[in-house]
Amino acid sequence: MSTAAAGTATSRTGGSGIDGSRTSEPHADEPHAGGPRTAKPTAFTVIRRVAWLANAVFWSGVAVREAADHGWPAGTLALVFLIAPDLTFLVGLRDAPHMARGQLPPRAVPFYNAAHRALVPAALIAVLLTVGQAVWAPVLAALCGWLAHISYDRAFGFGLRTKEGFQRD
Repeated sequence: MSTAAAGTATSRTGGSGIDGSRTSEPHADEPHAGGPRTAKPTAFTVIRRVAWLANAVFWSGVAVREAADHGWPAGTLALVFLIAPDLTFLVGLRDAPHMARGQLPPRAVPFYNAAHRALVPAALIAVLLTVGQAVWAPVLAALCGWLAHISYDRAFGFGLRTKEGFQRD
């Protein structure tokens, strides 16, 4: 870790005591009292992330299969919906320079959280598959791309946000 990064870590987690020991109190002006996550992940966290990664690979595979079977409309929609949930960051773009590191502007949080709930595309897939013959493959590919995006985010530690815009624990 570089000296500058070490100084930043010290200022985010608290200062040093008179004897050089680290204090655990965060600064009063810290917007997120917990500071950056530095704790080792628990076994449950690792298992959960591996499960989300397996889920992501599965939904990516289904999206690719739909694209291969049904051509460029399915592939294009899968790719668009793989990227689209992060476009919610644009809602708070104007406020971004005033936010703490890792904080999403509070105005963008409801949009971000709505686009990153796995239940929404999963329910739409269930509805789409119950329709039977009316299933349009590009829509299924798009929903699979959306679920893959959410699953990759969860696998790499990016979940829903608090109303202040920080990652939920």
